Amino acid sequence: MGREEIVKTILADAEEDARKIIAQAEEHAAAVRQAASDEADKLLGETQAETAQRAKAIADGKEATARLDGAKILLAEKRRVIASVYARAYEKLLALGEKDCLALYGRLLEEYAAEGDEIVLAPNFRYRVALEKLSVVGKKKLKITTDPKIEGGFLLRGKNADVDLTYAALLAQDREEHQSEIAYAIFK
Repeated sequence: MGREEIVKTILADAEEDARKIIAQAEEHAAAVRQAASDEADKLLGETQAETAQRAKAIADGKEATARLDGAKILLAEKRRVIASVYARAYEKLLALGEKDCLALYGRLLEEYAAEGDEIVLAPNFRYRVALEKLSVVGKKKLKITTDPKIEGGFLLRGKNADVDLTYAALLAQDREEHQSEIAYAIFK
């Protein structure tokens, strides 16, 4: 074998080795590309699932907030309606005729007044003369005075305690005791 043939053989072997190395490199590169593509697909799937989960959590949170806001609005409206009912009741108490007003005052005095108590009325109470004639006033020796702070109803000032029987106080007590029943009846 001559020199040229040896060189050709070496070059041919080198080219063959180079082709094998290039083929192996291409196979390795393809495998790396496929692995990277598979990893990217996996991460994309995970990211999409996480994004969907977060979007659902945000939507659920907004839905819960909307329900809560709706409940708050409804409760405020119910309170407004109940306040309106009690405001009308207050106006009706202020407009009571003599017979009904004296009957109410008589019942309250029988129940709450003690002997010698002082009945404190609004200065513009229209039925004072008739009130003074009620039997309970004489029987319990009640005194009658006025106070400009009172608008409707009266206060009982006693030796041991005062009793607030103003219309505002009576309605506030009634509201505290019966508000849920009234709300149920109105908003069934």
